[in-house]
Amino acid sequence: MPRREYDITVPDLTGRRAVVTGASDGVGLGIATRLAAAGAEVVMPVRNPAKGERAAATIREQVPGARLVLAELDLSSLASVAALGEKLRAEDEPIHFLINNAGVMTPPDRQTTADGFELQFGTNHLGHFALTAHLLPLLVAGRARVTTQASIAARSGAINWDDLNWERSYDGMSAYRQSKIACGLFGLELTRRSAAAGWGITSTISHPGVAPTNLLAARPEVGRSADTRGVRIIRWLSTHGLVVGTVETAKLPALLAATGPTTEDGAFYGPQWPGNVGGPPGPQKLWKPLRNPKEATRLWTTSEQLTAVPFS
Repeated sequence: MPRREYDITVPDLTGRRAVVTGASDGVGLGIATRLAAAGAEVVMPVRNPAKGERAAATIREQVPGARLVLAELDLSSLASVAALGEKLRAEDEPIHFLINNAGVMTPPDRQTTADGFELQFGTNHLGHFALTAHLLPLLVAGRARVTTQASIAARSGAINWDDLNWERSYDGMSAYRQSKIACGLFGLELTRRSAAAGWGITSTISHPGVAPTNLLAARPEVGRSADTRGVRIIRWLSTHGLVVGTVETAKLPALLAATGPTTEDGAFYGPQWPGNVGGPPGPQKLWKPLRNPKEATRLWTTSEQLTAVPFS
């Protein structure tokens, strides 16, 4: 079945600086490529420098003259997050776009970050929470747009307040849902905190729908030696133009949230087909787990305590 093509227009971003986590492959690489093509200088914080170099070469093949800056970042280490924050603050260049995109999904067995947090909660949420806090002066200086990636998994589930780190009973998908609900609640609370403090930051959340990215592929570093059955099915559906999106279309909601001329503070963007798993990007209603401001406030306070990185 032929797939109908769709896209968005990214405005001229000459003179702007963007930071995109997870830019070494998949959705993040697509986002970084489009921002570079629009004229932005793109900072690509990566865990694997060799993989980052290959990603930068891929972007330059498509965008000759792309302005790219590679930097080291392991979101599962608060020390690494702090080091990147210190490096970028020392450069004293305003940041106009921050795309909190990187993530890890469903290790079959419970793993922890360098700081002892459950890997998905510690990487997907706490790492991005701390990074945003460390970059706050630069985001304020750039009157930045901050876009944080949630996931369609966040349609259901809840924050497991009784066992945030899943020490008593680990379930990979439930832990992933929690981490992505946390990402969404963080993005929404950042909207409220920025308005109250006068930071001038526009915060949005987005999700890519369902697409054959590497999140469910073989990932030896998280204990997955082979592709999951789920990702094989998603690849087949995507190839045949059925229901789900592609890696190319999955980047569009975050791009629209970050650069759209009519983007509203606190808005939520995702694919528009039924079920929000594929289709053209656009605004959508918040899912139930994201609608409770008290949960968002509690999460923010807890995250400051766990990371020891306050927003100030």
